[in-house]
Amino acid sequence: MAAYAVRVGPPASAARHRLLLVHAHPDDESLATGGTIARYAAAPDTSVTLVTCTLGELGEIIPPELAVLAADHADQLGGYRIGELAAACAALGLHDQRFLGGAGRWRDSGMALAGHGVRAALPEVLHPRAFAAPRALDAQVDALVDILEDVRPQVVVSYDAEGGYGHPDHVRAHDVTAKAVTRVSFVQKRYACVRGRSMLDSGLAALAGVPDLPFRLPGPDELPSVPDAVVTTRIDVSAFRAARLAAIRAHVTQAWAHGGPPPSYAVTNRVAQPMPDVEEFVLLDGVPAGRPETDLFAGVEP
Repeated sequence: MAAYAVRVGPPASAARHRLLLVHAHPDDESLATGGTIARYAAAPDTSVTLVTCTLGELGEIIPPELAVLAADHADQLGGYRIGELAAACAALGLHDQRFLGGAGRWRDSGMALAGHGVRAALPEVLHPRAFAAPRALDAQVDALVDILEDVRPQVVVSYDAEGGYGHPDHVRAHDVTAKAVTRVSFVQKRYACVRGRSMLDSGLAALAGVPDLPFRLPGPDELPSVPDAVVTTRIDVSAFRAARLAAIRAHVTQAWAHGGPPPSYAVTNRVAQPMPDVEEFVLLDGVPAGRPETDLFAGVEP
């Protein structure tokens, strides 16, 4: 086993169904796909592997007592977030988490704000080990191909070409994933995790009626979403609400979770985000099995 892999039980490649997710930073897995991870981690004869691309060294820090961990102080946030990620994975029932290229091989690139809302862009200056550095792409693809060949997933999940909201590390995770899956023959479906406009709007409308909501409601178009028409797949994760909340709360430096009802969360900007009982995806590669699909493995051959 590679030194950077945290794995419990038989090899992932031994399972009948094999799902692999590629996320940019610790906490992305819980915020965007926590319910899906928990659902498939609990499914029989199914393996779930999480690939995390950076340690999230440049994240903002919520608890004042942990502010010393920041990049402009002790620069120890990345190491602290390894522990947060381990706790979140445990809450979701995930036993195979790996850092792309090894823990700390590529560093959080950070982001610059690009206009209204949470839209992000590439900073003007990048650290030499920044994940989004142009010359790092080929080595990153090689590293992901190594993991793919070990796990042999039929289904891979990451982001769309915009990285959800433009964060350069999310965009790079998409690019790395898209290139890596073309170099193997066993990936049958590749998805991007997204949030449809209608589900976002209905979730925010429900939060508007919560009297004790500890977060502020977003302004118009402040949160990213995609048109409903592009959503191909909706996964019912209602049975895993408690696990999702626990996983988000494990990321204490990055996020708050509110149990509701209805449940919600916020990251360091304290903007309320609904946590619906369905997680949505767009099928980027592969053959859809109905629309909307209700199972990432629908139509997949073992």
